[in-house]
Formats: sequence, structure tokens, C-alpha cells
Amino acid sequence: MLSCSIRSLRRLKCCCNKRWSSLILAKGYCFSKPKVVPSFCNTDIKFSRFYVWERQSSLRQWRRRSLYTVTDTYEAIELALDSVVKIFTVSSSPNYFLPWQNKSQRETMGSGFVIPGKKILTNAHVVADHTFVLVRKHGSPTKYRAEVQAVGHECDLAILVVESPEFWEGMNFLELGDIPFLQEAVAVVGYPQGGDNISVTKGVVSRVEPTQYVHGATQLMAIQIDAAINPGNSGGPAIMGNKVAGVAFQNLSGAENIGYIIPVPVIKHFIAGIEESGKYMGFCSMGLSCQPTENVQLRNHFKMQPHMTGVLVSKINPLSDAYGVLKKDDIILEFDGVPIANDGTVPFRNRERITFDHLVSMKKPNETALVKVLRNGGEHAFTITLQPLQPLVPVHQFDKLPSYYIFAGLVFVPLTQPYLHEYGEDWYNTSPRRLCELALRELPKRAGEQLVILSQVLMDDINAGYERLAELQVKNVNGIEIKNLKHLCQLVENCSRESLRIDLDDDRVVALNYESARIATSRILERHRIPSRMSIDLLSEQNSLLMDSAE
Repeated sequence: MLSCSIRSLRRLKCCCNKRWSSLILAKGYCFSKPKVVPSFCNTDIKFSRFYVWERQSSLRQWRRRSLYTVTDTYEAIELALDSVVKIFTVSSSPNYFLPWQNKSQRETMGSGFVIPGKKILTNAHVVADHTFVLVRKHGSPTKYRAEVQAVGHECDLAILVVESPEFWEGMNFLELGDIPFLQEAVAVVGYPQGGDNISVTKGVVSRVEPTQYVHGATQLMAIQIDAAINPGNSGGPAIMGNKVAGVAFQNLSGAENIGYIIPVPVIKHFIAGIEESGKYMGFCSMGLSCQPTENVQLRNHFKMQPHMTGVLVSKINPLSDAYGVLKKDDIILEFDGVPIANDGTVPFRNRERITFDHLVSMKKPNETALVKVLRNGGEHAFTITLQPLQPLVPVHQFDKLPSYYIFAGLVFVPLTQPYLHEYGEDWYNTSPRRLCELALRELPKRAGEQLVILSQVLMDDINAGYERLAELQVKNVNGIEIKNLKHLCQLVENCSRESLRIDLDDDRVVALNYESARIATSRILERHRIPSRMSIDLLSEQNSLLMDSAE
């Protein structure tokens, strides 16, 4: 890859020997003309001399840059040899259709690098649902046991620790740098597929903007580079100079040599939260759904003055602090004194723009923000406390067992997106349409709320005829609206009536003789070799309630 880079530089150098005007058109160079030309000078001669000087200066810069790039790559290689490790992960994901069992284990490999504090930084998806993790240094045949200290699935970052003192001998800790500018060169180091040894690929920064993080399904700042990031590269550092500019984590499918790295601000936010609280805290959100105000008639309708810019508040999450402060149809003009454009962006560096969500996500939990809004033609300033917010239907459920409750062969589970993912890669079209709409659009009304569904019916005489009611949402148990799966479990377990009634979506009803259903539950579990009628979290809750009642 290094030789390819040198050839590219040689081609640039050869291009410079051609007529400079064609080079400007081909490469998009911008040579600024002098603003003031003395009247006694011949304009054509003046411009010609100026362009020749600019061209010579640019050639000198390109030569210096080519030498610096080659040197910089070798420095990156030297740093990487004692800093980057290969990670071997054995993982086992839950089966959400059969939540009492796991899928078969699989082995994956990734990359990571050591940071101050004797820690290894890598991607969360490298160690997701892990059961066993090993790491290996460059040039060493020995694999060392590693433990996962903290994981942030939203930002796709994880921290590993290795207890063995032998592992840390001769290791070089990498320092975090800054966000690189456009066209700055970075070297991505890791262990991609296709070989067992360390690999170094070079690229330049193409774009810096909020991007969808595939693993955590969140939108955070990311850096696009033109270096190939292949499976196995994940978790490796992108080095610029002698510091880390980001962590490689995903690529763009269907495109060649378009990769993404997690920038330093996101990494520092993740690490700072762990150092302050001892655990991953998440990224803050205002809990708003906003609409751009680029249409002139829309701005006039909401009484925006010509000098005003901002975004229209469409929805507010009832669990956010903004719910009691902001209102629907408010226009957010500023966030912490930074004006918001009509397209929802704010200034970022030199003539770059970024969505204002980035300013929100970089806030620490329980931090406040000053928000300036336009309401009914009048300007108001409000202070809002920011917190990480969880959706009503969880987007991911890594590193934890799914919850379930079985009664009379009826399998109840909370609705999650991983459950819908069991319908295949095209789950959006193949999963039940009603459940899919609930997962993507419904907002929580209170803390701890879950959407509980009847996942399937394990056939028995007690539930014959109810098999067509699978995949419907559970609404009430004996006339009481359920809050979550734990609440449903309590209502069923503590039922004192002869008949148990469960109301489902679409006005469907399940009625069971309670005692007969309890007896049937045991034989159904035995028939299907299910170890328990409820998941570990619900079982622990039931045991706690029994102990409290005994006291």
C-alpha cells in the first residue's frame, strides 16, 4: 500500500510538468489572483508571473508533503508494532424466538490498541455477546486472556483489560490527537482478513459529519476516509503523525475504499464517562424530532423574522426534560448560544457545517443547555437538563439475556428490534407490519414502559385455538393495563380469580381456567425441555418479592 502511495505522488509530480491550466481543471486547484494590480503593470504579464510563482510554491509544498507522507507512514508502522493487538472473540447471541436458549457460538477476530492506564481500546461489535476473549501482541505467539471492562454499543467502543504483567512488557501506549482536516493523510493499522500479520493502509480524510453507526443504530460524528476498512480492521487505530485520529469501525457496502473511523471527541466522551462514574453513561439527547424551516411560507407562518433561523419542534419525548419546557411548534433558534440554520446545522471548523445534534451528544449526562426558542412570535430562553434517553422499543440488546414469561404455553416477550431482526436481513418487510410500526414510531409514555407481545403458542390442549393470536400486543390482564413484562408476570402469578383473561391488540381475548393453566404450564415446559417458565431477571424479581412477603 505504501508503494501505491508513492506511485500516486509520482503521478502528481508528473502532472505538474504538464500545462498548469489543464492541471488546475483536472485537479481542482484554486490559485487566487492578486486583489490589487498596479495600473502601470501589464495585467497579463503580472498574472502570468503570479501564477508561475504560485505553481512553483505548490510544487515545493507537494514535494515536502510527499516526503512527510512517506515518513509519517513509517512512523505509524513503528508505533503500531508495539501498540496494536489482535483480538480473538468467542461469542454466542441469544435466540429471540426461543429466548431460553442461545444460538451456536461463533469465533470472530478484530483489532485494538493500548491506551494510557493499561487498557485496550477496540470496537463494541468486536466483543458483543462475548463468552471468551483473547488478545495477542504483534510478533508474539502467546494469546492472553482479556476481560471486557466497559462497552458503549451506541458509539461502538469497548475497553478491555489484561491482568498478565507479561503482556504489558514493551507495549507502547498511544495518545489521542485531534480531528484531522479534509485531505489530511491517516494510516489505518489492524489485522484485516486475508492474513494473520499486521496490516497498514493509507488514506486521506474525505468528510467529517454525523453518520449512522451501524452497530448501535445511532447518529454520531464520524470521519470518512478513502482507505479500505475490511473485516478484522475493526477496532484498529487510524494514526496521524504520532497520535490517534480515530478508531476504524465500518465501511460503506457496495463502494470501494470508503471507510469510517470514530473521531477523538466521541472516544474521549466515552472514556471520560467511564472514568467519572465507573461505567458507560451513554450519549445525551434532547428527545426531539425537528423539521427544517427552509420553506419561506413555513417561516412566515411561525412569525420568523428575516434574520431568524432555526428548526421546528415536531415531537417531544415524554421522558425528556424538554417535555415540560418546550412545546410542539416551537422554533429552536440557538443551542448554547450557537445559531441553528434552517437546515438544522451549526458552524464547524473552517467553512464546514454539522447538525446541531452533535452539540447535544457531546454534553455530559445531567449537564444543562441554554436553548433559545421562538414561540408565538416571541423569543424565550430555557435551560434544559440533558440525559441519555432510551426508546420504547430497544434498538439493541447486546451482552444480556432476553426476558420471557411462559404461562399455559403462551410465550410473552417485550418487543425489541433484535426480536424483529430474527425475521431476516429484510426484517422491515418480512416482520409483522404492526409490530414494525410500533418499534420505529411509538414513543414511551412513562419510565420503565415496555410493549409486551404474545410471541408464540407452544401447542397443548389448554391453548388449542389460540395459535392464530401470536405476534399480537398484550394490552390488559384481568382488566388491568400492563406496564411491562414484569408487571404482566406479577398479575398472572398473583391471580386470585378462577378465570384469567388476557386482552390483546385487535380486540382479541384469551381466557383460561387459572388452575388448569398452571398445571398445564409444567407439562408444556417439560415437553419442550425449557428449564424455567420465566427468564432469570423475572425469576430474581419473584424471589425478592417472596422474601419480602415472608419477612
